[in-house]
Amino acid sequence: MSNPAKSNNPAVKAPGQLERLVAEGLGTMWLVLGGCGTAIFAAGVENVGVGWLGVALAFGLTVLTGAYAFGPVSGGHFNPAVTFGLAMAGRFPWNKAPGYLIAQFVGGLVGSSIIAAILALGPAGALATAGAGGFASNGYGDHSPQGFGVGAAIIAEFVLTAVFVIVICGATAKIANGALAGLAIGLTLTLIHLISIPIDNTSVNPARSLAAAVYAAANGSGWAMEQLWLFILVPLVGGLAGGALWRYVIKQN
Repeated sequence: MSNPAKSNNPAVKAPGQLERLVAEGLGTMWLVLGGCGTAIFAAGVENVGVGWLGVALAFGLTVLTGAYAFGPVSGGHFNPAVTFGLAMAGRFPWNKAPGYLIAQFVGGLVGSSIIAAILALGPAGALATAGAGGFASNGYGDHSPQGFGVGAAIIAEFVLTAVFVIVICGATAKIANGALAGLAIGLTLTLIHLISIPIDNTSVNPARSLAAAVYAAANGSGWAMEQLWLFILVPLVGGLAGGALWRYVIKQN
C-alpha cells in the first residue's frame, strides 16, 4: 500500500495513471460499501447483529482484500490521509496526490450511493431510518456513540491516523515482508476501529466520512455535514504527521 508494484519482467507494462485512479476509486468504494454497509445493515440487528466488533472487522477486511485486489495497480491507499502521509514520507509523488484524492472521494460516494440504493429498494422507510440514525457518519458530542466531545475526537483521529500511516510505511518498507503488508494494515485498521468507534464512530479517512455524511444530511441528519470538518481536517493532518515521523525520525526508506 504505497507505490504500485513494479514487475521485474520488462514485458509487463506498468499501470497507467487512469488505471491507477480507477483502482483507487474501486478500492475506496469497496471500503465504504463493506465498512459502512456492515454498520448500517448488520451492526444493530436485534439478536443477530454483528455489533462494533463486526464493524471493526468489516473495515479491516475491506482494506485487506482491497490491498491485494487493487494494491498492485494503484498502491491501495483508499484514503486521502494515507495519500498525504505517504507523500510526506517520500513514498508517493505529491503531483499525483490530487488525482488520487478525487478518485477516493468519488469512489467513497459511489459506495455510499450503492448503500442508499439498496435501502431505497428495501423495506419501507429503510433509507429514512438509516439517515435519521446517522448513516454510519462520524460525530462528536451528542453524536458520539459514547458522548465524547470534540477534543477527544481530535486527539483520537490525529493519533490513530498518524499511527496508521506509520504502520503502512513500515509494512511496505523494502526490508519488510511485502506479501504480509495487506494483512498487517488490515488488522491495524481493525484495531483502530475497536479503539475509536465508541469515541466518534472512527474516521481516519476523509473519503469515508464524506461518503456517509452526504446521505445522513440528505435524510434528516444535518449535523453530519456540520461536524464533517473535523473528520476531513484532522485525519489529513494526522497523516502528514505520521509520514513525517516515519521519514525523519523512525526510518528513511
